[in-house]
Amino acid sequence: MSEHSAPELTQPRPLFGDTFRAMRNRNYRLYFTGQSISLSGTWMQTIAQALLVLKITDSKLALGTVTLLQFLPITLFVLFAGVIADRVPKRNFILATQALAMSQALILAALVWSGRVELWHVYVLALVLGLANAFEQPTRQAFVVEMVGKDDLMNAVALNSGMFNGARLIGPGIGGLLIAAFGLKWAFLLNGISFVPVIASLLMMNMTQLHGVNRKAAGNPIAEFREGLSYAFRTPAVLVIIILVAIIGTFGYNFTVMLPLLARYVLHQGSAGLGFMTAAVGLGALVSALAIAGRKSATKEMLFAGGAGFTIMLAAVATSHWLAVTLLFLFLLGIANTAFAATANTSLQIATPDHLRGRVMSLYMLLFAGSTPIGGFLTGFMAEHLGVQTAIAINASACAVGVAAGLAYYVSHRTKIADTAISGALA
Repeated sequence: MSEHSAPELTQPRPLFGDTFRAMRNRNYRLYFTGQSISLSGTWMQTIAQALLVLKITDSKLALGTVTLLQFLPITLFVLFAGVIADRVPKRNFILATQALAMSQALILAALVWSGRVELWHVYVLALVLGLANAFEQPTRQAFVVEMVGKDDLMNAVALNSGMFNGARLIGPGIGGLLIAAFGLKWAFLLNGISFVPVIASLLMMNMTQLHGVNRKAAGNPIAEFREGLSYAFRTPAVLVIIILVAIIGTFGYNFTVMLPLLARYVLHQGSAGLGFMTAAVGLGALVSALAIAGRKSATKEMLFAGGAGFTIMLAAVATSHWLAVTLLFLFLLGIANTAFAATANTSLQIATPDHLRGRVMSLYMLLFAGSTPIGGFLTGFMAEHLGVQTAIAINASACAVGVAAGLAYYVSHRTKIADTAISGALA
């Protein structure tokens, strides 16, 4: 053995390996553990809420309306929430929003348990949950880089996607079986309890171990709001993602409306079938997230391939009349979904300066989740008048237009986008 080879052989292997390298950060390990439990409960409630609305009303439009109300606060307030996220300690702010979401879940559980729940109760509590999410989501997105730093950002975003979709795999599957066996009330109660671990994990964090926490002095909120939007729309590397996310977010990410309608009116399935359908998307996304987690960078090729694959699989779902075939298409849809979303999220954060990240990520959340009131309501409306499968096919066509528009913009601004990506990676 040569003396030059010895150092290479004695280098220690990373404790968590490349796939889980963000886990070397204690704060992120705490966050990941707490969120994993809480998100499983959230997915249980998502299934239960859809079934509750259909049980009360048997109306496709009512399901679209409750989705509109749940995501409307994101549409109205998420950009303002981004200004706050750049001004305040993010951990403390997330704690407050999680406490509000837990209260909403427990109130809904009490109403269902008492047997006195009415449609207007669901509407009001959907608004409350939407308000909590509107302020929590951009803050949480911007908090990730503070927990892990830029070197592990791609890995953390992929692991977050895996966590989210692992919960989508576990929560609906268990929730569907739980509801079938014991009724809706247990799903709502368990979701309320599931917020305890995430609140505990946030309280246990070591704030001195956060990366790059340097907030600017508070200025004029309106000026800060305009500064964030101006940066997003004049920076090609950011704008190309905005174009894609705006269209796919509006017309593609309507799972809370699309899957219950498919299960009830096309595949004629109950709560267990709906749980398996949601879990199929989660399984595909989990597989994709674990594959992406080993990568060290986000690429535009993956961004467009994920968007195109998502569009194709959404169109395929619209054609299926058989549960087994639909589950396969939903599994592949989940793979494409994560490839697109994780790449878009990471690329956006890398291309954005630290002091603007909360505001730019709030725009991202507006387009991804805040557009759901529009897309969810349109999906319910089209399903009511044109049929469920036709509505999904129209959404898929709109996503195809979005991918084509994003690709055209990328080709015409390729040099500027590459320059921004390089400077962001080196920042």
